[in-house]
Amino acid sequence: MSRFLSLVRVDERNVPAEGISDGLMERMGALIEEMTRAGVLLETNGLTPTSDGTRITWSGGRLTRTDGPFTETREVVGGYAIIRAADKAEAIGWTQRFLQVHEEYWTVTCEIREIVEG
Repeated sequence: MSRFLSLVRVDERNVPAEGISDGLMERMGALIEEMTRAGVLLETNGLTPTSDGTRITWSGGRLTRTDGPFTETREVVGGYAIIRAADKAEAIGWTQRFLQVHEEYWTVTCEIREIVEG
């Protein structure tokens, strides 16, 4: 079994003003419970807004620090999940189910990458 990282990308400027609905929280909770019981979901969490973040860059032999918000960035990583799956196709299937619990007015993208072991 391989592990996959699903990076949940959102546009912070287009998050619904009312935030996450109760229905979404219920559907998300049910899916997380199902994935946990199945041994698929190893870890998941949301992240604070970029306004609370700091970027540290190494370039040209120097470190630079930029405190958020990062206004030049449209899509940001808003959360993540670490999934154990037999293959990438299975990881994609679970990720598609995660996306489908959102209401239609959300725009959410997940990037799935296999974690290199060892």
